[in-house]
Amino acid sequence: MSARTSPGPTTLRRIVELACRAPSIHNTQPWLWRISDTRIDLYGDPTRQLPVADSRGRSLTVSCGAALHHAQVAADAVGLDARVARLPTPGSHDHLATIDLAPGRRSAHATADLRALERRRTDRSRFTSWPMSDERLAALSRAVSRDGVQVVPMTNVSERFRLEFLLRRAIARESSDPRYDEEQRQWIDRSPADGIPSAAVCAGADPRPRMSRFTSHDPMDLDELVQSSDGLLLISTEEDDRAAWLQAGEVLSAAWLRATTDGLSVVPLSQVVEIEETRLALTHELLGGRAAPQALLRIGWQEIGHSTRPLTPRRPVDDVLIT
Repeated sequence: MSARTSPGPTTLRRIVELACRAPSIHNTQPWLWRISDTRIDLYGDPTRQLPVADSRGRSLTVSCGAALHHAQVAADAVGLDARVARLPTPGSHDHLATIDLAPGRRSAHATADLRALERRRTDRSRFTSWPMSDERLAALSRAVSRDGVQVVPMTNVSERFRLEFLLRRAIARESSDPRYDEEQRQWIDRSPADGIPSAAVCAGADPRPRMSRFTSHDPMDLDELVQSSDGLLLISTEEDDRAAWLQAGEVLSAAWLRATTDGLSVVPLSQVVEIEETRLALTHELLGGRAAPQALLRIGWQEIGHSTRPLTPRRPVDDVLIT
């Protein structure tokens, strides 16, 4: 597409299609889009909010933020300048962003970012034992942090110990509440278009499920969640409102795509920020009460063949477009 050409409906539809590849909690895909002229509007879909794990709609908004960043990457890839207005409609809870598109020029990293978007997976298998260096984690965090949103590598031994303790506590709290288990079960093999396929939590031909939030809660198995060679990144925001949640999702997407470009795998460890007790502990014990934790990411080196694994299902574009 020429840098001087305004986008047509086919291009806008393709941007939405690529944006919908973004990660979301339980693969709920809690977004809706409206296309008009040279504009794309993003809305949260409250019918896809998890009432137990996400009663405030924080994870829904973070997921939509990831889709918003994916949309900006897709626009850049076709030579469009994307100007984003976040929460553009006062009083509207669901209208999360407006993207105005104008002819522009692709950035130097547009092709690599698009390739990463198309290759990105949530890999719940064990990472390789090759250690993640502190320097690489620090470089990744510097590359994607922005005003109001910080990505902090958790490299200190005492920090990691405390994080792992809080993660275990969060998992124990969720596993003791039958509502969480029931909600998770509802999203396993939910449909051909959304949810988590059971194959995605099993190790290939090995019928034993990988360790994840969707499988065992046995304390002996929890050691597999974070190995000593894994990296941990904590995404936090200065504020703790919908605007902050949306931007945290954008940064999460940016971090994930950067990691994918570098040959790394990412797994969100969402439980620790879903349970209020452990989220408050993170706020005060690891962030000094100065920021709100929004996401904890486990980073590691991909297994050979990671990029050949199938994508989790996605809803047809017509299902997420509104008029």
